[in-house]
Amino acid sequence: MANKRGRPLERSDRRADILSAALQCFVDRGFYGTAIPEIAKRAGVAAGTIYRYFDSKEALVNALFRHWKTEVAQRVFTKFPYDAAPREQFRVMWHEIIDFARENPAAFAFIELHNHASYLDDESRTVDGNTKTFARSVIQGAQADGLLKPLDAVVLMELVFGAFVGIMRAHWEGRIELTDAVVADAEQACWDAVSA
Repeated sequence: MANKRGRPLERSDRRADILSAALQCFVDRGFYGTAIPEIAKRAGVAAGTIYRYFDSKEALVNALFRHWKTEVAQRVFTKFPYDAAPREQFRVMWHEIIDFARENPAAFAFIELHNHASYLDDESRTVDGNTKTFARSVIQGAQADGLLKPLDAVVLMELVFGAFVGIMRAHWEGRIELTDAVVADAEQACWDAVSA
């Protein structure tokens, strides 16, 4: 279908197509190794079309980052058992993030395996910071109850998340099979590493 000037009508999913193509390009080549024409080609649009939706490559990568960080955060916040013991809270967060990474491997690789520091805007840093602030407060609550080691909460958080990312990378590279038993054993090992 075309408008009066013979141009195709805007598809409502074009923005989503661009974001999907950008995700694959950024995962494959990184932010600096990806050019807008590559994203456009993968999305099946003209390069100029991207600029109808995003002012720049930086605006595009920030929109993508915020989208996926918000997705994973909402997933955790929705299932988080606020009234449960810290051990159960840890288990739920672990499994929600595992499930997210299994269902969205490219998105997880993009948000967690790339160094975004040089191009994230204030809004993206705030979205990322909100998730970390939440995790830090959960850790500090468990520390106050004497259940976790009295190290800096950020150190404990990074110890666990570093192990988590390493497990996902090993799975994607075919070095381990991420069975339910492996997931449960890794969760227990990470809890043991930080528990008091």
